[in-house]
Amino acid sequence: MSEDTLTGKLLVAMPGMSDTRFDKSVIMMCAHDSEHAMGVVINKPKDDLTLSEVLGHLGLKASDEAAARAVLDGGPVRPDRGYVLHSEDFAAGEATQSVAPGLRLTATRDVLEAVASDRAPASFVLALGCAGWSAGQLEDELRHNAWLVVDYNDAIVFDAAHGDKWERAIKSLGFDPSQLSEAAGNA
Repeated sequence: MSEDTLTGKLLVAMPGMSDTRFDKSVIMMCAHDSEHAMGVVINKPKDDLTLSEVLGHLGLKASDEAAARAVLDGGPVRPDRGYVLHSEDFAAGEATQSVAPGLRLTATRDVLEAVASDRAPASFVLALGCAGWSAGQLEDELRHNAWLVVDYNDAIVFDAAHGDKWERAIKSLGFDPSQLSEAAGNA
C-alpha cells in the first residue's frame, strides 16, 4: 500500500472480528503511513456519558442542542483523551488536521470550548480514545480480511443513528452484511 492510502477512509470490521473490542466497529481513519495508523471508532456510544457531562468536567456548559449528544468510545488507545471529528467550519490552527474533504480532527480544548459556545462546528462527534496500529500491523489485518475499506460518508460519520452505521457502511459497498462470511479466505 502506498503512503496515506487509508487516511480519510472508513474501516468496517468484518463479521467474526477476532478482537472483540472492534466487533461491528466503523472506524474513521485519521492518519495512515508506513510508521503507524490512527482512527476513531464512530459507532459505539458510551452508555454512561453525555457531552454535557464531559464539558461539565472541564468547567464548560453545553448548549441545549448539544447537551444530550452521545460521547463515543473511540477506541482503546488514550481513553482519557477527547477526539472531535468535525466539519470544515472550525479550525484551531495546527491543532486541527484535515482528514477528508469536509472532515477535520481536533483533539484540543479549543474545539470543546467552541462546541460549548455559539462557535460550534455545524457537524461534530466527540469520542474518547482512539484506535492505533504500529508499522505494518493494519496492513497485516487487511491481508487477513479483518476489515473492509469504505469511502468517507459524512452521514455515516456525523448522524446520531449509531446502531446502524456498521450495516449502512457495508451496504454502501453494494451488498448486505448477511452476505459476508465470518470465515476469511484468500484466493
